[in-house]
Amino acid sequence: MALKGNLRDFSTTQLLNLVNLARKTGTLAIEGRDGQVQMCFKEGKLIYARMNGQDDRLVSILLKAGKITDELARTIRARSDIKDDRELGVLLSNAGYVTQSDIADSVRNYTLGIVYKLFTWSDGMFRFEPTLLPIQGRITIPINLENVIMEGSRRLKEWERLQEELPNLDMALRFTDRPDARLRTINLAVEEWRVVSFINPRNTIRQIAQYNNMSDFQIRRIVYGLLQAGLVEIVQPEGVEPKPVSGPAGAPPPAPVARRRPAVKRSVIRRLIDRIREL
Repeated sequence: MALKGNLRDFSTTQLLNLVNLARKTGTLAIEGRDGQVQMCFKEGKLIYARMNGQDDRLVSILLKAGKITDELARTIRARSDIKDDRELGVLLSNAGYVTQSDIADSVRNYTLGIVYKLFTWSDGMFRFEPTLLPIQGRITIPINLENVIMEGSRRLKEWERLQEELPNLDMALRFTDRPDARLRTINLAVEEWRVVSFINPRNTIRQIAQYNNMSDFQIRRIVYGLLQAGLVEIVQPEGVEPKPVSGPAGAPPPAPVARRRPAVKRSVIRRLIDRIREL
């Protein structure tokens, strides 16, 4: 019989502890408001994870990790003679495009990136199906659950703190006085530069996250760091009226704001390109 329930009664940490201690083999599916995730285990070790709506094929994982180019990814997808991810991994490794370590690290990081999100889920239905394993042909990497649980718990505490510091992602950002000089003297990661390039009072923090395919946790952590460094400040988005606290009974709801692609601050893009050329 499959184990099933709700995260309100049995948290992700408790579920992973159960799988670890019982050395379970099978697939744990969790469905919440942010999507559906399947985690696969073999003898108590995490071996794979996927989220519905995301392409979990190796070519997409390597492209997202920056291990292959867009052109190579298009060439691979156009071929119909490659049977599965394992065969693709061998072909790419033998051709010198990637190493076996590149493949293993990319799959591991992809898997962990999905699982760590689950630690912030407080509600959702789960079901554990024993003996059910990933789709045949997928590359699996055994991961000790003790490390996953420890890192996930640390991220949960950080997530709770970031939610307190940045509760509203529908606000916008703008640079503080003289950002040029500060940007030249500070070392930013690639993801931080991606966020910086879209900072504009017309773009909400949520829009910047959506365009860069970042989770709420990722965007909050990056924005919090930029705020602490004194590079940006939070402002009301341009062209958006503040929401009233309350309205008369029976009044119609305000018209929805059309979602648009965030505007790019061109001067920042030019600085980003110049900085990359200097590396």
